Amino acid sequence: MIDREKIIQNYIDGYNQFDIDKMIADFDDKIIFENIQNGEVNMTLTGFAEFKNQAKEAKKYFSKRFQTVETFRHSDSKTEIDIDYHGVLAMDLPNGMKTGEQLNLTGKSVFEFLDNKIIRLRDIS
Repeated sequence: MIDREKIIQNYIDGYNQFDIDKMIADFDDKIIFENIQNGEVNMTLTGFAEFKNQAKEAKKYFSKRFQTVETFRHSDSKTEIDIDYHGVLAMDLPNGMKTGEQLNLTGKSVFEFLDNKIIRLRDIS
């Protein structure tokens, strides 16, 4: 379980530092990513390249972003974390939010592992 926590922390550190290569260092080539908001999947990405391209695009939206892991919960092949999220927008968004506005959210992420590689990641808010 300690290995999983280190892998997840490496992902979070990469995210916070806008370092995509660090974020994906422990991903399996066939990673599946899902973003779930209000109980509905609003994005699914399959494969290393697709995730990396989306991560590069997402960097443009924030001048600052920071996730903090609050708790780890381990089960057989999965680890679920509770996160606090803080971000500052780098551009105006279609939903009316403006450059410089701050986002403060809580959520959870579920990481699924195989041979110390992340094979599935679900972000839930």
